[in-house]
Order: sequence, then C-alpha cells, then structure tokens
Amino acid sequence: MKDQRLTSFRRALEAMVDSLDATSRLSRWDSGEVVPEPLRESAGKLQQRLGAANQLAGDKFMGPTQVVASLTGMSRAIKRLDAAYLQYQDRLASDPAAREGAAAALDMEIGSVKAELESGM
Repeated sequence: MKDQRLTSFRRALEAMVDSLDATSRLSRWDSGEVVPEPLRESAGKLQQRLGAANQLAGDKFMGPTQVVASLTGMSRAIKRLDAAYLQYQDRLASDPAAREGAAAALDMEIGSVKAELESGM
C-alpha cells in the first residue's frame, strides 16, 4: 500500500508550485490585459499553501527507507522554493525595477522543482 504521506506531500508541493508560478506570472502581467481568474485565485492562495507545505516539511520522517527518501526530497524542494520566494520578495522590496530579474530567478527554481516532480520525486 502506498504511504498516504507521499500523496499529501506531493499535493502540497504541487499546490505551492502552482501558486508560486502564478505569483511570478502576475508580477510580469501587462496591466492592460485581464488576468484570468484561475491565475488570480492560485496566486491569492500562496501564503496558505506556503504555510501548509512548510508545516509538512518541518516534520521528522520515519518509516521505510524509500518513503523517507521521497519525503526528504520533497521537503528539500519545499525549502528551496520557500527560500527562492523570500529572495524574490527581498529583491522586489529593495529594487522594484528588478521585477523581471527577481521573477526569472524564482522561475528557475520553480522549473527545477517541476522537473524533479515530473521525474518521479
């Protein structure tokens, strides 16, 4: 039987990735265009999703070696994304003109985690 923690962790990580991606995309959105509601909703849930994912990532894992390895990998991905988001915010706060560069750096980390998820993290 598949460990339920893997499913919960993966969902939380995917939701976090979705909200971070939406936030990054919105930061570069042309103000003359209407933002699609799903994009706005996903970005609006970012803090909630960050909190849920970080709570899971802070747990200590026990169980079968393969399960623990998967949970640890997802935990590291959550922490990397959280750090990338904090850097994104810091860059925007210190230099609003650096929006494109800050978003590009965040996008790189998001892309890295997406690739790991697709490869079966």
